[in-house]
Amino acid sequence: MAASWLANPQATRSVLKRYHQSCKHRLGQNFLVDDAVIKRILEFADLQPGDVVLEVGPGIGTLSVALLPCISRLVAVEADSSLKPILTENCKGFSDRLTLIWGDAIKLLCDARCAPTLEKPTKFVSNLPYQIAASIILKALEEMPEVQRFVVMVQAEVADRIQAHPATKAYGAYTAKLALWGCVSGRFEVPASCFLPAPHVQSAVVRIERLQDKSLDEAQKEATCAVIDAAFAQRRKTIKNSMSACGYSPERLEDALRACDIDAKRRAETLTTVDFIQLARALKWQA
Repeated sequence: MAASWLANPQATRSVLKRYHQSCKHRLGQNFLVDDAVIKRILEFADLQPGDVVLEVGPGIGTLSVALLPCISRLVAVEADSSLKPILTENCKGFSDRLTLIWGDAIKLLCDARCAPTLEKPTKFVSNLPYQIAASIILKALEEMPEVQRFVVMVQAEVADRIQAHPATKAYGAYTAKLALWGCVSGRFEVPASCFLPAPHVQSAVVRIERLQDKSLDEAQKEATCAVIDAAFAQRRKTIKNSMSACGYSPERLEDALRACDIDAKRRAETLTTVDFIQLARALKWQA
């Protein structure tokens, strides 16, 4: 039995034709047309009847119609308001479980006034528009502490950054910051042929679990992010020179690096997130 009746080329083309719609590349619209991928996403999410799920970029509802029967509520955020009649029609069997929000998801998460509207989702399950994927994942980790699990379709290159290790090409400030809030617990690849139209990039589904470590408060995490950004600001320079150029006192930096047993000549890409936390602590959470 299909998890999503929309997850095939024929159904997707039929719906788009009926509503005189086409894929909008500026919004990163590539519709998933492989039901086997939908089923694997559901397995990764391990949905429970009481779950409230946030979906960013539902499109025509291909993933939405598979999520709705399994959960208590779906909060779907879509930037393309022209899809409203399609989403409403395709999800009408579960309209009592669906909250549709029209607008920019990143702006929504940044606006504290909208927080009650999101009904405190417990899971984030989305085929994300690729141009906002990296930003929205990190922003949701920062701003939505109730979300315990993320199952997200992203560009394979973004997936590489999410789960990269120090001293590798994909490792950077984004990876180090994300590790303050979450860790990758699974991944699978999705060929371009699973989409309509087929994208020019490779895709992957990544599962991220929220860390339960409460040893750092949010202010300390923000201070650590500032250290990470400064350390990576001039990636080819030493950590001391890069951070000094961003306003950190060279003298205080030398003392802090020495206290952490970090060679001042190392580059940021060789440091772990734990190293950055220790450095931020040695700097007393200040620039």
